[in-house]
Amino acid sequence: MHLPYLSIYNIIFLNVVRKNEINNLEGKKAKMKRRWLTLLAVICTVALLTAGCAQKAPDTKPTDKAQTGDQSWNKIKEKGEFVIGLDDNYPPAGFRDKAGELVGFDIDLAKEAAKRLGVKAVFKPVQWDGVLLNLKSGEIDLIWNALGITPERQKEIGFTDSYMADRNIIVVKAGSPIKSKADLAGKTVGLQLGSTAEPAVTKDEISSKLKEIRKFESPTVALMDLDAGRIDAVVTNEMNARYLVTTEKTADKYYILTEQEGDFGKEPFGVGVRLEDKTFLTELNRVLNEMKADGTAAKISNEWFGSNIIK
Repeated sequence: MHLPYLSIYNIIFLNVVRKNEINNLEGKKAKMKRRWLTLLAVICTVALLTAGCAQKAPDTKPTDKAQTGDQSWNKIKEKGEFVIGLDDNYPPAGFRDKAGELVGFDIDLAKEAAKRLGVKAVFKPVQWDGVLLNLKSGEIDLIWNALGITPERQKEIGFTDSYMADRNIIVVKAGSPIKSKADLAGKTVGLQLGSTAEPAVTKDEISSKLKEIRKFESPTVALMDLDAGRIDAVVTNEMNARYLVTTEKTADKYYILTEQEGDFGKEPFGVGVRLEDKTFLTELNRVLNEMKADGTAAKISNEWFGSNIIK
C-alpha cells in the first residue's frame, strides 16, 4: 500500500534532481557563453588596433615620392651610373677613333661631370632620330651629344643650362655656284635625320624653293654624297662641319658659307633629361657651372678646338 507513495516521492525527487542538473548545465553554458563573448571581444579589439596601426603606417613611414618628391637623382646615385644616349658617328661631339674607342668633346665633358657627381658615365649609341624616345622610355638617362635646345624639344624633354652655342651652316663643294642661302633655290640639300638642321631648313622660307631635301643617317654620310655630286649642299652644325673638313684634310674640297652669306640660325647646346627628372637636372647644372667656373670646361674645349667655345 505504501509503494505508490514512494513512487510519487521518487518521481518528485528525480524531478528536483533533474531540474537542478538542468539549471547547473544552463549555468555552465551561460558561463561558457560569457567566456566566448569575452574572448571574441578581445580578438575584435586586437584586430581593430592592428587595423588602426596599419592605416597609420603611411603617416609614420611615407613613400619615397611623398617623402621627397622626385627621386631621379637618388636613383642615379643608387645605381652608381648614368647612361648617355648618343650618335657615335658625330665628330667631334662623340665618335670612334681609329682604335674603335669612343672619344669626343662631349664625351670628355660627360666623363668629368660624372666624376664630380661620384658616378660612372656609360655611353649607349642610339639611332639619333629616335633618341628622344630612348630617353622618355627610360632606356637612357640623358642625351649629351651636341644636342640643340629648341622650343619643340623643350616641350618633350628638360635641358640643362646651355654650355655652348653653334649655328646650322651650309656646306658646298669648292667652286660651287651657291654663294648664299638664296642660291639654294632649285637645289638638293642634305641633312641628318632627327637633327636640328631638319626643322631649321623646313621652316625657312627657302624650303618651298628647294628641289629636294634628302635625309641621312649622319652628316658624314651626307658629305660623301655631296662629294659624289648626288646633292648640292649639306646643312649641319658648324662644330661638326669644321671638324670634319679640318681633320679629313678636305678644306680644299668644301666651302662653308659665312654668317653674312647665309645660314639657318644659331642654336645653343645643352644636356637633355626627362621632364620629370628635376633633382637630377639640378645636379647636372651644378657640376656644369662648376666646370665653367674653375676652367675645366675651357681646358677640354681648347684640347678639341684650340680655343674656348664654352658659353
